[in-house]
Amino acid sequence: MSVARVANAPCSWGVLEFESKVGALRYGRVLDEMVASGYAGTELGDWGFLPTSPRQLREVLHERGLILMAGFLPVALADPDTHAEGLERARKIGLLLAAAGDSPMIVLSDDNGRNAARTRDAGRIRLDQGLTETEWGIFAKAAERIARVVLEEAGVRTVFHPHCAGFVETPREVESLLDRTDPELLGLCLDTGHCTYGGGNAVQALRSYAERIWHVHFKDMQPQVAERALNEKWDYFQAVERGLFCELGQGAVDFGGFLSELTRLRYSGWIVVEQDVFPEQGTPLESARRNRAFLRNLGL
Repeated sequence: MSVARVANAPCSWGVLEFESKVGALRYGRVLDEMVASGYAGTELGDWGFLPTSPRQLREVLHERGLILMAGFLPVALADPDTHAEGLERARKIGLLLAAAGDSPMIVLSDDNGRNAARTRDAGRIRLDQGLTETEWGIFAKAAERIARVVLEEAGVRTVFHPHCAGFVETPREVESLLDRTDPELLGLCLDTGHCTYGGGNAVQALRSYAERIWHVHFKDMQPQVAERALNEKWDYFQAVERGLFCELGQGAVDFGGFLSELTRLRYSGWIVVEQDVFPEQGTPLESARRNRAFLRNLGL
């Protein structure tokens, strides 16, 4: 494998797009702890968490030696009423990334949590809970439009992030979206934890979608928590709050096999560690250090 750089993301410190910012840490502390635990870069996090002035953002990153390589954008792509607002947010994020990042990407996702049934049944989605053909057409065209606009206006590429509690979670749904979108325009962010909880196998997904994978999230998934979520009917957010996404090496993801496949594919993009926790939950700095040590033991 060409040398891949390892980053972390604000979600590992409780900065989550679906959670109130009350209790979240200030950005300076989060960035300082990323550096202290051995990471070379960061994603943007929720809009407004990091500075939105390009000059200020460049300064806070430069003084810490961190690189900004991506920004997360949730949009309810199956709902046409959300598309105009989502496109404006995409433009805003894309221009900031272009001004302050290093070959950055927008990480586009369905706006998880907007559909009650998908949120309730995340990790155990049935075939009849998917999109209709008409809805797939709306969804795919909206994703392509966002990708096209930010590429043309900001020079920023877009990857789609399959995400639990959204409408693209299961392996079948990932394939459906990829089949309906331009491979030159829309790449894939393979998140190992969401892939696993959604019923997939991360190593197999990497083999199947290799040419579309432009960005990678390293996230583990705790199978005992997943089993309790199934048996006790926890929704997606309850499962996350109870530790669904654990420290690397403590769950079901085969990171050794995944890295071997990345090496075979000569992947040279970023590897972004994510361990979603709620604000004031867990031990973010200690977890970040242990996650980095785990990857060093695998040769990263």
